[in-house]
Formats: sequence, C-alpha cells, structure tokens
Amino acid sequence: MGAKQKLQKDPYNIIITGVGGQGNVMASRVLSNMLVRKGLRVTIGETFGMSQRGGSVMSHIRVSSASQWSPQIPRGKADLIVALEPVEAIRVLEAYGNPAVKVLTNTRAVFPIGVITGEQPYPTSKEIEGAVRLLSQSAWFLDATDEAVKLGNPILSNIIMIGAVAATGALPVDREDFQDVIARTLPPDKLAVNLQAFDIGMKKAVS
Repeated sequence: MGAKQKLQKDPYNIIITGVGGQGNVMASRVLSNMLVRKGLRVTIGETFGMSQRGGSVMSHIRVSSASQWSPQIPRGKADLIVALEPVEAIRVLEAYGNPAVKVLTNTRAVFPIGVITGEQPYPTSKEIEGAVRLLSQSAWFLDATDEAVKLGNPILSNIIMIGAVAATGALPVDREDFQDVIARTLPPDKLAVNLQAFDIGMKKAVS
C-alpha cells in the first residue's frame, strides 16, 4: 500500500448504477476497496429499486483524502458516473449530473417488463449516446456485456467497467490495486478471468 493519493476534487463523488442482477454492489465494493488501498477515506451509500425484478440499483461512493462524508451525494454533484445499463446513465445524469461530470456506460440494454410487453418505449443507442454526451463533459461507451459473454459470464461486465474506470485516470487506482483486492475477496480459480476482464476494460477505455 502506497502513500495517500491526491484526488482531482475532494470529496470525489462516484455513482455506480445499473439494474438488479448486474453486479452493481460488487463493483462498488471492489472500487471502494481499491481506493482504500490508496489510503483514501471512502463512504458507500446504496439504494435499491425493485432489484429482484430488474429494478434500479445505485451506489453512491464518496472519496476523500482527509474527511468522512455523508453517504448520500447531493443532487447535481456527481463527478463520475459508471452505468452498467445505458438508460440508467441518463436517469442518474438527470438527477446528479453537471457540466463537468464524466460518464462510462455499458452499451447493452436490459429491457424492463414494460418495454418487453410493448407498453413502454426504449430509446435507441444513438439517442442514448446523444443524451449522455450532451449531459456530460466526457463519455465512454463500452460493449462490456458482449465482452463478458465471451469470457463465459455476463456479470463480468461490472469488472470490465472497473477496468475502464482505472484507464480514464479519473481516480488514482491501477491494476495492482485491483489484483490485490480481488485476491483477498475471490477464490483462486476466479482470479485469472477477473484480471482478464479488468484488462479488457482498460484497453477499451483508452482505445
């Protein structure tokens, strides 16, 4: 563990959002532990919609080099949004976005029941990308679920997204931090594929 790292802003406010079953909570814990490894103070707050039915799941992560902050990020004050589902990115941006926010979005949609039954519309990928770019300073769009499926488990899209976060340089975390964290939280037979997922995310965010 190295010396305490400096943040671009203090506190630095991160929201990881998705729907039930996408591994949102695991992603928030992994990223938070990576930041703690850097000597930073981290507070996590989680909100759940109807997560068992694919409802919204959102984790608030507040990071500071000096202070402990309340777990709830104020409206309009997110610095980084990581969306495991594309429409969730727009939903969070509307409430917590601002002109300086950065956004990473998984491009694979998870359709709610209303869309599947034809009762509700779902925006096109072009509409989603246009809205995200309009509402953010910087945006990355990754086919994380497609890559995770190639690895044999679609839930690895959450780790691909964490790798992408590391590659953006928005936070002082790297592959070594990730490897250390998952080595302490996952069984040995899961390490290699998780490292592979993290590396895919890093490459996609800088390509």
